[in-house]
Amino acid sequence: MATKTNPFTFLQEVRTEVSKVTWPTRRETVTSAIMVFIMVILAGIFFYVLDKGLSFVVQTLLSLG
Repeated sequence: MATKTNPFTFLQEVRTEVSKVTWPTRRETVTSAIMVFIMVILAGIFFYVLDKGLSFVVQTLLSLG
């Protein structure tokens, strides 16, 4: 079981751990955000085309019966 620490000690430990984090630069953040938007758009187009294709197949099969 974890031992209890006082809030001051906890905040000191948090500050120490946060200082170890390698934060991304502004350029890296912007580049990552742009890549995410591009991938979302591509995924949306892919699923739209897939949905239209499957819809066409189902409509064709249902019209045969």
